Amino acid sequence: KIPVSGKTIFLSVSKGIETRSLKRMSELIREELGKVKIAVLSGPTIAYETARGIPTTAVIASPEARINRYLQDVFMAPEFRVYTSLDTIGVELGGSLKNIIAIACGVSDGLGFGTNTKAALLARGLAEISRLGLTLGAQAKTFSGITGLGDLVTTCISPYSRNRKVGEELGRGKKIEEIIKHMRMIAEGIPTTKSAYKLAKKHKIDMPITHEVYLTLYKHKAPIEAVRDLMGRRKKEE
Repeated sequence: KIPVSGKTIFLSVSKGIETRSLKRMSELIREELGKVKIAVLSGPTIAYETARGIPTTAVIASPEARINRYLQDVFMAPEFRVYTSLDTIGVELGGSLKNIIAIACGVSDGLGFGTNTKAALLARGLAEISRLGLTLGAQAKTFSGITGLGDLVTTCISPYSRNRKVGEELGRGKKIEEIIKHMRMIAEGIPTTKSAYKLAKKHKIDMPITHEVYLTLYKHKAPIEAVRDLMGRRKKEE
């Protein structure tokens, strides 16, 4: 057992929302470790690119500016630029929920759609993420930053994105059970979709893309039917 105290700083790099409790990773860490200082590191950091020293940015977030500055100094490097934020909720949610939209973008790729479709999914997906995030206490500006829009774009377009790849395989007609069976690493967007679906129902938040991804993953809805239902929704203002 690792000894901890009120001065211990625990940095979480996990992205996800627990499916039963619907808690963020930092909340679960708090339950397990008690009165430690908790910060999170998140952002568009595809591992393959980061390991190669390609210029990358990320955000460290905690409620304490002093801790943020300390960790910023620890992790800052010539090819790794670190920003700070006091919005732990927004940073965690942005890093988690974008994986759902990445699955949707992958479905679009698998179905052979183009950039028009992906642009729509990115824009409307960010709107869904923001709606849920604001309801849960996040700050709006976080979702237009590195851990919101930045991480969303990277995960939705990168050929190395596991979540986008899951969606692509779904779009090509594979069953989710078959996809999971042959995966070497977890795609966090699969369980996060269930968590976000539950949160949307709990708080009565309109999240149509998340809803259709959930039905595709957990109810075996045909991806093309999900697309038709999204496009056939009632008319509205943006």
